[in-house]
Amino acid sequence: MAFLALAAALALTGCSSSADAAPENTSAAATDASVIEPAEALEQIAVTGTTVIDVRTPAEYADGHLTGARNIDLSADTFIDPISELDRDGTYVVYCRTGARSAEAAAWMNDLGFTDVLDAGGLSDLTDAGGTTETA
Repeated sequence: MAFLALAAALALTGCSSSADAAPENTSAAATDASVIEPAEALEQIAVTGTTVIDVRTPAEYADGHLTGARNIDLSADTFIDPISELDRDGTYVVYCRTGARSAEAAAWMNDLGFTDVLDAGGLSDLTDAGGTTETA
């Protein structure tokens, strides 16, 4: 049981670039986010009105991100500010490098009252499924 708890904690922080800078989510909402397969995520992204959020650092985002994605850095001390400005009834697809930060961001959004947040996991899985990228 302790091994599973440790594995879960490591998975949630695994691709965080700066654990000290990331907001600390004390809720157990990580399981509330809907995890979506890459192909399904790309279908949802194509739906008008869906907002795609890349929660990696600005440097990672600049190196390549899904076309049309908005960068809101989970590790920034100000992460909650731009997230709080979003429409809580909108549809959001969230991704990062491997899926750990996207899960944390989706949990934060659920805690803040967002009703339709989809965790798409990692960028490489999305591009392997046919997602297109651009650089900043």
